[in-house]
Amino acid sequence: MPFVKEKYTVATPTPAFLFVMAHFGYTQGQAQRLIGKGRLLIDGISLANSGEVISGDIEMVYFSPKSRGETTLFQTPSFMVFEKPSGILVHPNTMATEYSMLDEIRTIAGDHANAVHRIDMETSGLLLASKHKKAERFLKNAFEIKTIRKSYLAWVDGKLTEPFAVDAPLRKRNDYSQCKHKVVVAPKGKSAHTDFIPLTYDAALDATLVACYPITGRTHQIRVHLFHMKHPILGDPIYGTSFAASDAYLEGKLSIENRLVETGASRLMLHAHTLTFSYEANYFIESKIDFEKETGKIYSKEKRKFNKSSQCFT
Repeated sequence: MPFVKEKYTVATPTPAFLFVMAHFGYTQGQAQRLIGKGRLLIDGISLANSGEVISGDIEMVYFSPKSRGETTLFQTPSFMVFEKPSGILVHPNTMATEYSMLDEIRTIAGDHANAVHRIDMETSGLLLASKHKKAERFLKNAFEIKTIRKSYLAWVDGKLTEPFAVDAPLRKRNDYSQCKHKVVVAPKGKSAHTDFIPLTYDAALDATLVACYPITGRTHQIRVHLFHMKHPILGDPIYGTSFAASDAYLEGKLSIENRLVETGASRLMLHAHTLTFSYEANYFIESKIDFEKETGKIYSKEKRKFNKSSQCFT
């Protein structure tokens, strides 16, 4: 498990954040954030005040990466790009998370390395990570001001033949008691635009491979826009399936067979395919995964079912 707890003895009374800075080589802000997350304990109780003077025996909980051998697709002295597998988190969501891409990022480049954007756990494909804080600040800002362009590939239910665009505002929901959709199309939501180009149609599976170009970067944007167009992404356990199936998935209780029937695939069939950006040079990076050939994960059209008409209201 990447989070470990170790005991230390503070010989001379010292403000807590200064001890963490000196021992781990962190900046003051990093040390204060670590303490703020409850990672420094005295007598088993998390310290609340990073400026409190500490001495004697303490415990620290910190991230210690454990690699599973994922290598970079491309790297420079400032950043690296991974092919993230489906089913792997980018960051640990709790201290009980056994593995995430952060394990590989920190194994390769140390404690100051970090992923600079989000990819859903079930989405596969290109993940950009910085090797130092200067690169992290630059690349995160580049995503915010939209100078980094991304494209995706998705296998969707049904036949699509012509390019189309979806300009539909999105809003996050707070109530999941009747619907598990995290995001919905809503007139008063945030603007969201995605361009789509159908690439190939598999008649035997009744599925279309679509290139997806998000112009904005809203949560679940591609997934919601395709569901909105009645062509949900195959394998999506939230959009295009029943409340019961979504609930079972979120509780970790959806069987493989039921997932195939309810969603049409054994995983979310969405893949981060290209990244285009500038950082000391111009880069166009393309995934080496042949996602067109990933159809073995798609269930037969006769056996799968969808709930394309389900509605959520904000």
